[in-house]
Amino acid sequence: MIFMYDLIVVGGGHAGCEAAHISAYLGLKTLLITANKSNIADMPCNPSIGGTAKGIIVREIDALGGLMGKVADRTHFQIKMLNNGKGPAVRSLRAQADKVTYPKVMLEFLENTPNLTIKEGMVEDLIIENNTVKGVVLSDKSKIESKCVILTTGTYLKANILIGSENTPGGPHGEARSNSLSDNLKKLGLDIQRLKTGTPPRIKKDSIDFSKMQEENGDNKYYTFSFDNPPFYKINEQQKCYLLYTNAKTHEIIRNNLEKSAMYGGYVTGVGPRYCPSIEDKLVRFSDKERHQLFLEPESIYYDEWYLQGFSTSMPKDIQEDMVHSLEGLENAVISKYAYAIEYDALNPLQMNTSLENKVIENLFTAGQINGTSGYEEAAAQGLIAGINAHHKIKGLEPLILRRDEAYIGVLIDDLVTKGTKEPYRMLTSRAEYRLLLRHDNADLRLRAIGYHHGTIDEERYNKLKEKETLINEIKNILRNNNLKLNTETKELLTSLNIEIPSFSTSLYLFLKRPEINMDIIKKIIPLDYRADILEEVEIEIKYEGYIAKVYKEAEKAKKLEEKLIPKDINYDDILNLASEARQKLKDIEPISIGQATRISGVNPSDIAILTVYLKKKYDK
Repeated sequence: MIFMYDLIVVGGGHAGCEAAHISAYLGLKTLLITANKSNIADMPCNPSIGGTAKGIIVREIDALGGLMGKVADRTHFQIKMLNNGKGPAVRSLRAQADKVTYPKVMLEFLENTPNLTIKEGMVEDLIIENNTVKGVVLSDKSKIESKCVILTTGTYLKANILIGSENTPGGPHGEARSNSLSDNLKKLGLDIQRLKTGTPPRIKKDSIDFSKMQEENGDNKYYTFSFDNPPFYKINEQQKCYLLYTNAKTHEIIRNNLEKSAMYGGYVTGVGPRYCPSIEDKLVRFSDKERHQLFLEPESIYYDEWYLQGFSTSMPKDIQEDMVHSLEGLENAVISKYAYAIEYDALNPLQMNTSLENKVIENLFTAGQINGTSGYEEAAAQGLIAGINAHHKIKGLEPLILRRDEAYIGVLIDDLVTKGTKEPYRMLTSRAEYRLLLRHDNADLRLRAIGYHHGTIDEERYNKLKEKETLINEIKNILRNNNLKLNTETKELLTSLNIEIPSFSTSLYLFLKRPEINMDIIKKIIPLDYRADILEEVEIEIKYEGYIAKVYKEAEKAKKLEEKLIPKDINYDDILNLASEARQKLKDIEPISIGQATRISGVNPSDIAILTVYLKKKYDK
């Protein structure tokens, strides 16, 4: 068969953009099919990029050659480091992106990517031969053939918009939904589940009394998501956001009308996100709380709609009016767009491999909310990996599989394929057992070389990484080879900073390990003319050296289990004494290694021991 394209990417959301870009960058003749070209990289929910753990994912995407960080850097109007007062393992960037310019800049990147074609259309079926995908069928019954297909359909599969008892078929913004694709996937043997997410009301700026709210400003320090970009913004020109709270009146209105919400009125069939619940769900689940934190954030500098973060709801419109008007500063607010819930079809992620290729249909990859995840960042990360692995599958190369100690992206995908999800999955720092290794500051040190090996990072960017590694070692050697001189000048400096003067001299390397000492103080003692990000990296690596070494040791033990591969031809029915639940789970999930098998719910240590002994007897000959 002569294929028109190497790869077809279905859907132009954040997953589709990353998948289409990276596959085309790697040389595949790629077609991106989207229902509406103007909605590429659309942000139907909060136009923010990053957040707790999510900001680290964006850095990882950039380290591997993806676009999200680069586009966010060019289009945000406020940025801050979350958890800056806490340890480096939980620090993450969050930026408020412009809802108008972000999609435009992303589209510009895509249109300037060689090998990539963008086409408007609605995919309603797949071309399948011998359980292998060969292309797609559009709603007008036309067919386009390809070697691989990546589905990144977001929330458009049989989507319904819910506001109270109102149920309107359609995707975000009332756009056309995909009516037949999920039904056709089900006929092909794919397991379909129903999920739900939602969004809060938008408020007109000139109807808000900001004087009653607390200002939330961007950081007074320059940050970028991308390792390749300089900052594109001016610190003193960042837009303000505002903090406000629900109150007793708000809670009374919600409780008195709970049965009118789509969720509590029985109109929703999909399962909603546990970690981003609606405001009515918060009141039910956290009934002891007197108030809940909300943020007002501008959606764009080009229009006056403000996003009421934390106030997602599916209440009827008249109740939404009362709820919003109960909030301090929003007594006279004008709602420009009402909140809604949206439910949609998604696939069971247990039916995909760690490469994001489907187990039932060969050469079919999936990424984003179709896999049960929630969030732009989680979607973009999957799209990037799916695009890389579709290229590798076509070229006969081994897939890119990131371990849990290498990236949050590795944690995300491993969780999906071993544990599955019955609700929209959101990345949290608590999901990563090696989070001290998976920091904001070192994403390039962890992943750039991997990207270079897989062809997604060019020679120039790789050389910058090697230069950074050299400079880090250079600074460490300077600190090791220079002692703290307990002279008059040093004593006066430490006294002025209220720092206890050491009783004996030590190397600056060891001196930096003290909790009260930072790199700014070290620079007052010895000249260090290096970039701020490199000095920050050195400080973290030295201060947390012992903890990092301990976590690396734990990761190495786990790595040995990951290296114990399970042959594809294994027959779990041949293994005596396996618990019946473990046997079924192993057959369903088909783990690629002992390490992955240990993380499957229902597979106990005794089952792992039995499996390990069986593999040794049968295959280690």
